[in-house]
Amino acid sequence: MLSQPLHSTPPAADADDLGCDLAILQLGRRLQASGYRFTTVTPLSHQRNNARAENRVARHVRDVFGWSRPFARELLPAADFDALASGGVLREHAGLWASDIRWSSLNDLLLVHSAYPTVAHDAVFFGPDTYRFAQAMEAHLLSRTQPIERAVDIGCGSGVGALLIGRARPAAQVLAVDINPTALRYTAVNAALAGVNNVTAWHSDILAGTEGDFDLIVANPPYMHDTQGRAYRDGGEGLGSALSVRIAAQALGRLRPGGTLLLYTGAPSVEGQDLFLQQVQPLLGASGFQWDYRELDPDVFGEELDTPSYRTAERIAAVLITVTRLPRTLPGDLPT
Repeated sequence: MLSQPLHSTPPAADADDLGCDLAILQLGRRLQASGYRFTTVTPLSHQRNNARAENRVARHVRDVFGWSRPFARELLPAADFDALASGGVLREHAGLWASDIRWSSLNDLLLVHSAYPTVAHDAVFFGPDTYRFAQAMEAHLLSRTQPIERAVDIGCGSGVGALLIGRARPAAQVLAVDINPTALRYTAVNAALAGVNNVTAWHSDILAGTEGDFDLIVANPPYMHDTQGRAYRDGGEGLGSALSVRIAAQALGRLRPGGTLLLYTGAPSVEGQDLFLQQVQPLLGASGFQWDYRELDPDVFGEELDTPSYRTAERIAAVLITVTRLPRTLPGDLPT
């Protein structure tokens, strides 16, 4: 069952969208049953693979839904082709066809997201950042002793964060929030495919469309400075760090005692100074928070340094900040 209640705007998915999403879900089940697997690489590696002469046209289903290569109509079963074409997922491409969705593997999960190249404003990104984010989340969930009753995945994209929480804590209420309706649709499909019933996709700008406090807040937001302002990629000012700082500021005020924010993002460095840490650290100066900050990869998206936006940057690191609100102490309690 697809679960996608939306908060105010945009309006709930129409019948055409729901029909298309059902076709995508049915395709995912067939791919899963066939043993389909695909690891999504960086855009540059993807480009290099597809540029090889032998890879210009798809030869099998993995080429279609993994490598996003143009394909002949006969390569897909007629039922799949007709359902996806009528839903607008397939489009004509230079005498062949191309898919606007991809399917990627994450451990035993299979997740739908946007095809390569992700250029549309409503594209849903999945890639190496997703794998690093998932690893950090799994480590936290394994080591966590505090209960999780309510959790939220901010800027959920394909829903990876919400699904990992939902599977690890089946009694928890898990929200997957995003401003991108396509992300909410794909999250609902992915939750249904994974059989995770405690995840709800909800429209919200960060936490503005939600109520109450949370035991766990996770986020893997866009962190590049994108001159086109594409939602899946643009992190705003501060060389793309502004959105992550906004998320941290809102999330810290919505943590329950003992609750944790797990934020995976990018940190641009200028003259040796980490711009994200400079902006977020003052938020953590107040008593009542315990936090940890670490670089998971010291050098990502190095090609961006050639662009005018990053002419002052030395590097971009992938970082993880973990912030826990300390339990309240009663008068007379001794600090622990």
